[in-house]
Parts: sequence; structure tokens; C-alpha cells
Amino acid sequence: MRIDILTLFPRMFQGPFSESIFQRAVDRELVTVNIHNIRDYTHDKHRTVDDYAYGGGTGMVIKAEPVFEAVESIKSEVYPDSDGREELPVILLTPQGRLFRQKIAEELSGHSHLILICGHYEGIDERIREHLVTDEISIGDYVLSGGELAAMVLTDTVVRLLPGVLGSEDSTRDDSHSTGLLEYPQYTRPEIYRAWPVPQVLLSGNHGQIARWRRQQAILRTLERRPDLLDKADLRADERALVEKMKES
Repeated sequence: MRIDILTLFPRMFQGPFSESIFQRAVDRELVTVNIHNIRDYTHDKHRTVDDYAYGGGTGMVIKAEPVFEAVESIKSEVYPDSDGREELPVILLTPQGRLFRQKIAEELSGHSHLILICGHYEGIDERIREHLVTDEISIGDYVLSGGELAAMVLTDTVVRLLPGVLGSEDSTRDDSHSTGLLEYPQYTRPEIYRAWPVPQVLLSGNHGQIARWRRQQAILRTLERRPDLLDKADLRADERALVEKMKES
């Protein structure tokens, strides 16, 4: 997968994208991330990327020209014959976008190429949204200083879903939110720590019992911490009955 990120602050990405699982994915050529400074696509000596809003108001607005030219430059480089340009997702990170979920990450991981635009200042020229962007995504109902942190979150979430990044498909299958439930409790050695033992079922070697226990614990944890998720979770009839029983107790 190739991911191109357009930003006014490229140095913000140096740390998060050069560590841990993400760096291993880059080293193994499973993903290529290119950070583009929007200022590089300006044409005046001051490298101006923003201006006052028509109609007045506080704050500055990101200009259309450098953003359009940055995206068009990337497209012409990757798709010189124009094939694939129209299908390429161009995503604006903005509080006005659809709320980012695991399902959206799974959807985006199916693409071979993404372009992310980090909003900043008071906003962007509306013509970018109307004529360039194909999708708008928000990572939560709160305000950040810019889209850079949101782009990092989206990129990390998508990249870890790519085949081979985590080494095993099972690594993502049981993640919180991947199944519609929060993840079950996990334990490792020692078997007893400060008089707190590991649940006996996990030591039994009975994989069927372990799977049932983990599923039940995931449902219980979701009910306690994120009951809203259960409305959309794929539960069997007996599991729905268990949820109702838990609610009554």
C-alpha cells in the first residue's frame, strides 16, 4: 500500500512512523508513506498556503491552489496514463467527516493507495471539499489543532490490517472493535502474582472451553464499558439472552 499525506507540518510524522510495528512494515515494503509539505506547491516567495476568509471572520483558510496541485502531482506521478486516478481515495481529516470506525479502517485497507489531507487553521477552501476530496473522516467529537494527529491514527489503524504486518491474521481478528465487542482479558506468566491467580479455565488446555470463556468475557466487558456496541454486535440468541440476564443482575 502507498499512503501520501499532505500537511503543513511534516516533521510531526517523524517519530510515530519510525518505530515499532509501523517501521517493520515499511522495512518489509508492505507500506510506503510519503509526507508532502503543502508549502512546496506554492509559487510565491513567501510560500503562502492560507489567506483571510471572504466575508470576514476570525482565523485563516487554507488556499485551494497548493492542495489541488499537490494531489494532482501525486496522481500524475503514480498514474501517468490516468488509469486509477478516479478511484483513488482522497481523504480530508476534518471534524465534519464521518466518524472513524474499525469498519472504515477495514474498508480503506482494501485500497492500494490513499491520499490524506490534513486540515489546519480555521478550515480549508470549500472548493477542495467539493471538487477534490472523495471522503471526509473525523476521529472523534473533539477539536484538534490540525489533521496531523488524525492522519497518524487513521494510518496506523489501516496499516496494521494489511496482510503480513502483524505476522498473523489472528492478531487482528480478536482485537477490540474488530468483532463488534471489546477484547477479552489477557494473562501471561507468572500463574500467580501477589495472590492473584490466572483464571483456571485458561490453564485447562481445553480450547473449546477457553473460546467460550473468552467470548463470554468479551460480551461482559462490552456490556460494562461500552453497552452501546452490543446493539450492533453479531450475537447468537443465547448470547442475547445472556446479555439480558446480565442486565438484570
